[in-house]
Amino acid sequence: MKFRHLGILALAMVIPAAVAQTQKEAGGLAADAELVETRTASPVLKTAAAYEPADNTVLVELSEYAGYAGIIVANGGMQASEESWFFKNAKFKVKIALAEEENWSSINAGRIGVSATTADVLPIYGKQFNVVVPLLIGYSRGADGIVVRSEIAQINALKGKTLAACQFNESDFFIRYLAQESGLDVNALPDLAAAPHQGKINVVYCADSFGAGDIFLRDVLAGRDRLHGCVTWEPKTSEVAQQSQAKAKVLITNKNLLIIADVLLVNRDFAQKRPELVRALVEGVIAGHAMLRADSKPHLDTIAKAFGWTPEKAARELAKVHLANLPENLAFFAGTMDSAGSYGYIYESAVMAYGPDIIRDTRASEKWLDLAHLKALDQEGKFKDQKADIKPIREHADLQAEEPLLAKNVRFLFQPNSNKLDLNDKNNLADLERISKMLQVSPGSTLTLRGHTDTTMVEAYRKSGGAKLVREMALRAKQLSKERCEEVRTVLAENYKTDPNRVE
Repeated sequence: MKFRHLGILALAMVIPAAVAQTQKEAGGLAADAELVETRTASPVLKTAAAYEPADNTVLVELSEYAGYAGIIVANGGMQASEESWFFKNAKFKVKIALAEEENWSSINAGRIGVSATTADVLPIYGKQFNVVVPLLIGYSRGADGIVVRSEIAQINALKGKTLAACQFNESDFFIRYLAQESGLDVNALPDLAAAPHQGKINVVYCADSFGAGDIFLRDVLAGRDRLHGCVTWEPKTSEVAQQSQAKAKVLITNKNLLIIADVLLVNRDFAQKRPELVRALVEGVIAGHAMLRADSKPHLDTIAKAFGWTPEKAARELAKVHLANLPENLAFFAGTMDSAGSYGYIYESAVMAYGPDIIRDTRASEKWLDLAHLKALDQEGKFKDQKADIKPIREHADLQAEEPLLAKNVRFLFQPNSNKLDLNDKNNLADLERISKMLQVSPGSTLTLRGHTDTTMVEAYRKSGGAKLVREMALRAKQLSKERCEEVRTVLAENYKTDPNRVE
């Protein structure tokens, strides 16, 4: 009987991270009012009902986020207007309202017609969620982030530690995704009095992601060690790091980790009854994105007024998002996006990250989609000059001095006493696919492979040939480990189209 040799490769991902630059004074202590009860299942939504526009006006509810600037620009602001792109091109008006709470019952029950969320949220609410997805709005490129105590250098170092986040939104998914890629599990604590699991990343939940930043900052300034970090988004991410008196830092943002993708949500019954309005919404948002991608300066005042920002802040926040065009939409949903996370990848990653205890009754990923409008725009030649253009914000050379953000042991099987990877092994193929996807969704990252061999034969070599044979075989093992790393890099390049310059 022949035994296949087991090679262990330690993967170390270097993903661009942000670092705090300034310090400010922070406020005093307060009670832990931000904390909420940890849910063990997704909330039950109100019974599905159709949305009916009133006064020829579609009601859209969004949060305060620059990624939604496209629809605001196309609408000429927040109020329903006959001067908007929608009225001029499709003879209906759009009214936009802001709401920070994630009350999906509003769109489910037909109180609003349109909203937005990230793709990772969909499988959590499952078949009860009465919406369709006709459009990729764009990617967060630095708006979301993880802030940790200054001594923590990588995701793996959060093992046994406790973070604050907001449950069932992109902040929850972000830490779960990174934990999963680090080979760790997430343990949801009921409260801060509960003992953390020493082998997992522990999380307590707040009513919103800003509250997660507030409670962590308060702990840091009070000298307490209950919390070791938080998952939140801008401007809270930078504020926590800046106000921490150098005791906390931004460990990572999703500037170059493109798995937080916003999609448009439309009440399902409304979409079926009024497809012409959904078509106009899809085209109008892409038109708004085109205006901003061409030159955002003429539109900064409109965005600033909508969110209560200054034009300067609007410009800063726009730099943290990527507004999707038509070819990027088509590639995102088709799974052919070569420099960012695709819809299917993000959806299935969320299913895996939350696990069967939470994801109990969801739809297949394609059941949410209503892509007829995107396909029609493509067939009609609309936006024909647009090209998919998503690139790393920082190039490979800028990453060489950075420490790996996460590390993971992956066991590859090789042919006996050789560097030939067994490509008939299902686990090998699954791990290669996962590595290639991780590099794909993190276009600014690099990967370091470290090969290892076991020491089970050392005593046998010592007995038969003494220290000289042990040294000789150790040198051979070292060379074999290097060759096995090279083999993995070659297979990734040839079979998965991975740039070999990103793998060391």
